[in-house]
Amino acid sequence: MSLHDDAVLVLKEYEGQPELRGLYLDHLATHRDAMWKSCAAGHLTASALVIDPERERVLLTLHKKLGMWLQMGGHCEPGDRTLERAALREALEESGILGLRPLEGGPVQLDRHAIPAPCHWHLDVQYAALAPDGALERISEESLDLRWFGYDEVAGVADGSVVRLLERTLAAMPG
Repeated sequence: MSLHDDAVLVLKEYEGQPELRGLYLDHLATHRDAMWKSCAAGHLTASALVIDPERERVLLTLHKKLGMWLQMGGHCEPGDRTLERAALREALEESGILGLRPLEGGPVQLDRHAIPAPCHWHLDVQYAALAPDGALERISEESLDLRWFGYDEVAGVADGSVVRLLERTLAAMPG
């Protein structure tokens, strides 16, 4: 199965955000290159909110180009076989944390946002990744900073999309 086919399957199974979900599926149906940065009409990306439920905190990166605190994530690569694996790969690359596990249940949220030309849109499929006990983070070249924030601190440092991602992640967690 191709990454494009996986994205279609994942989105068909995703039960939230019906209008946005439909827009993503329409985009995939009309753009065979929708998974790749080269798709000028916009492309799917994959991200993951790294969460440490034991300490009630999340790891955010201060994005080098945007200067904003965000979840880990980015473009899909040819070696990615699933959106979930792409999100976990990005989370590992940007956090340095080994042993991240996806929160069961698939994507937590979809977020479509405008980006500078030559492309126009990122259609982000957002997951949550659980950090193992004793996780040690390591900053990457893509970040200005990397920092843990308590759940109650996120709204003070991040934009609404990250706040909603945290809220939906907490709602999706068992127990």
